[in-house]
Amino acid sequence: MSMPEAAMKILLARPAVPAPLDPNFSPLILAKRNYLKAVAAASSKGVLSAIGMGGSPACLEWALPRSDGCARYKLPVFPEDHADIEASIYLAGVLIQEMLWQRSASELILCGPAKVAEAVKQMFSPKGMYDFEIHQMPHVCGTPDVPFKVTVAKNPSELPAAKDAPQECGKNANGSRLAFDLGKSDIKTVAVKDGEVLYSKETEWDVTNPDPEYHYKAIMDALKIAKEKLGSEVEAIGGSATGTVGANNEATWCDIFPNVPPDVYKAKVVDIFQRMAKDLAGDVPLKVINDGEVTALAAVQKLGGKGNVMGISMGSSEGGGYANAEGNLMGWINELCYIRLDLNPEAPTDPWTKGAHGAYLTCTWVSVGLRSLRPRW
Repeated sequence: MSMPEAAMKILLARPAVPAPLDPNFSPLILAKRNYLKAVAAASSKGVLSAIGMGGSPACLEWALPRSDGCARYKLPVFPEDHADIEASIYLAGVLIQEMLWQRSASELILCGPAKVAEAVKQMFSPKGMYDFEIHQMPHVCGTPDVPFKVTVAKNPSELPAAKDAPQECGKNANGSRLAFDLGKSDIKTVAVKDGEVLYSKETEWDVTNPDPEYHYKAIMDALKIAKEKLGSEVEAIGGSATGTVGANNEATWCDIFPNVPPDVYKAKVVDIFQRMAKDLAGDVPLKVINDGEVTALAAVQKLGGKGNVMGISMGSSEGGGYANAEGNLMGWINELCYIRLDLNPEAPTDPWTKGAHGAYLTCTWVSVGLRSLRPRW
C-alpha cells in the first residue's frame, strides 16, 4: 500500500529545526499531533457541524490480546465520507504495527466505523500491508502453528480490557555471577563477584550460521572462560538477547538465530539458555531478558530506583525497554527496532522485512541503530 495523498498531506510534518543529515525527516510524533488537530477541526467545523452533530469525532478502537495481557487504544477518525478518511486508515495501521512490536499479540480486534475497521482489517490480513507482522507474531508469541486472527467487534464492550503483567527483576550483584549479552555482532561475557567486575570480553560470532550447535558452542566457550576468571562456584547467571525471551528463559523468538530452520529452532534453540545454565553451573538461578530491558533496568539502578524509564540499546540493531514507576518491567516484548519513527515515503527501509513494507517502513534500526552512525554510500 503506497502512502495515500490525504495521509501525505496531514502526516508528513517536518520538525521546526530540520535534521541536518536528513532534511526530509518526518517524525511520527509530529504526524500524530497534526492529525489529531485536523480530526478535531473536521468534527467541529465540517459536515457534522453543518447538520447539528458537531462535537467529539468517531473513534476506531482496538485490542491486542496476548497470553499475559492486552493492549488497548482509541484513535479519533475522520467521518467516513470525509476527503481525508485515508489518513485515518493509514495512521491506524502505523499505530497498531507499533503496538504489536511493543507488546506482541495473538490477534487484533477492531471496533469503529465500518469503512475504517474493514480497511484496517485488510491491512493486517495475508498479503496486506502488514503481512510481515501477522506472520511473525505467532512465532513471537511462541505459538507458530496458530495463525494471527483479525476480527471486527460491533461494540467496544466486546473488546477485552487493558492488562499488563509487571515483572520484578533482581537489581543487586552480590555473590559470584556470570552474565552474557548476545548481539548480532558479538557475544559479551562478564564475571562479577560481590559487585566487582573481574572479567569482561566481547567475542565475535556468526549469527547467520544455521547450525544451533555452532551457536551453543560459541556461547558456552565464551562463558567457560568467564567462569574460570571468576575463581569460585557460579551462584547465578543473567543474560540478555535480542528478540522475545519467555518468562522461563525460553528463546521464544530470537533473531540472533535467523537461519536456523523452524523445526530445528523449536527442538534445539527454544531451550538453549536453560541448557547452557545447567551445563555450566547446575541448577543455579537464571534470568534472561531482552537486551533493551537490561538497559532500562540499568537506568533504574543509576537513578537510585526511580522508574518510568525507557532504555535504548544500540548495537548492530536497536533495542528498547521500559520500566514502570516501581522500576519493574511490563511483560512487553519491546522489539522497538521495527517501529516507525519517520513517515517520509522516500526514507530507507529495514533489512529484515524483506521488502514487505517497501520504502514505507523507516524503523528505529535505521534511525538510531549502530548502522545509522556509519556512512551511507
